[in-house]
Amino acid sequence: MYSHFVDVGRLEMICGPMFSGKSEELIRRLKRTILAGMPTIIFTPNIDNRYAEDHICSHDGKKLEAISISHIEEILDYVKDDTTVIGIDEVQFLDGEIVSVIMKLVNSGKRVVCAGLDKDFKAESFGQMPELLALADDVTKLTAICMCCGRPANFTQRLIAGKPASYNDPLILIGASESYEARCRLCYQIDRNDI
Repeated sequence: MYSHFVDVGRLEMICGPMFSGKSEELIRRLKRTILAGMPTIIFTPNIDNRYAEDHICSHDGKKLEAISISHIEEILDYVKDDTTVIGIDEVQFLDGEIVSVIMKLVNSGKRVVCAGLDKDFKAESFGQMPELLALADDVTKLTAICMCCGRPANFTQRLIAGKPASYNDPLILIGASESYEARCRLCYQIDRNDI
């Protein structure tokens, strides 16, 4: 029935709150493509330098070499015709024409695997993640464990001096367990007094 196969691109999105294992899942998928001998290239935003500038790193210490970029358009300078898999960690931090660049890669037959926060600390959609999730061929939504009660957690709680952050605080604050906790819907809080 099928006499000719054409390379079809694919967008895979991995999302969830902090501490849900997004980077770990991205690393797992990309290591498999590398082991299979598929030409793979990996990117990370240079704003996220919590662990290393030239690696994607999980909170539990797993890592994979990556190219640090400032803008999504830089990816096009690195991807070659024979590149088959592109990994992008912390995709919510990239600006510019993120959707059009990623879809250009997908439409040219590339497999693009992205990991990122779907909601910010205000529990609102993060950047262009909703559009990427809507365009994805596959979405994996991970949960963490609530650091207050142990229930499944879908929220990222930002803490300032041990208390919930204010709704009006800056959107981006790079940090890990010193500034953030995973929380369930019941335990998540936001200080809305100054809205």
